[in-house]
Amino acid sequence: MAQKATIYKIELSVSDMDRHYYETHKLTVAKHPSETDERLMVRVLAFALNAHEHLEMTKGLSTDDEPDIWQKSLSGELELWVALGLPSEKVVRQSCGKADKVVVYSYGGRTAEMWWDKIKNSTTRFDNLQVMTLAENVTADLGALANRTMQVQVNIQDGEVMVSVGDGIVYVTPIEWKSAG
Repeated sequence: MAQKATIYKIELSVSDMDRHYYETHKLTVAKHPSETDERLMVRVLAFALNAHEHLEMTKGLSTDDEPDIWQKSLSGELELWVALGLPSEKVVRQSCGKADKVVVYSYGGRTAEMWWDKIKNSTTRFDNLQVMTLAENVTADLGALANRTMQVQVNIQDGEVMVSVGDGIVYVTPIEWKSAG
């Protein structure tokens, strides 16, 4: 019998001083059986970093042709495509053709660096692609904060991010490997 997704109820409060965005989002997130707590929390962080009233979590791991997070215009055009991990060059190329802006959040330490070294030359032509990386120890610390029901506070200022859940606090400094044009 196939395992079912685990449901997480998240109240995400975002205070983004860089973008002047201050809002609380009530998220119901399905964690795929193969997804780790670390990846789930990277998804929540990516949502906070791109927070917008039309931003949505997608089916993620269970669907190949959708990103982890997306934002659509009122008329249905894909404005933002957010992918996590180490997508193939083909997936990056297809994503850039589908959305106005694509953001990839890579993580995994040395593995992420090797992935970027392999595909970075083929991404120079995509002006709508931004690639960020998150330090391996930081994403592991984020994973340790995961709970089935949680209130997450994310404060963003000058590119620095503070994520707090209960008594736990993790400081994140996303590093930009490629900026969108």
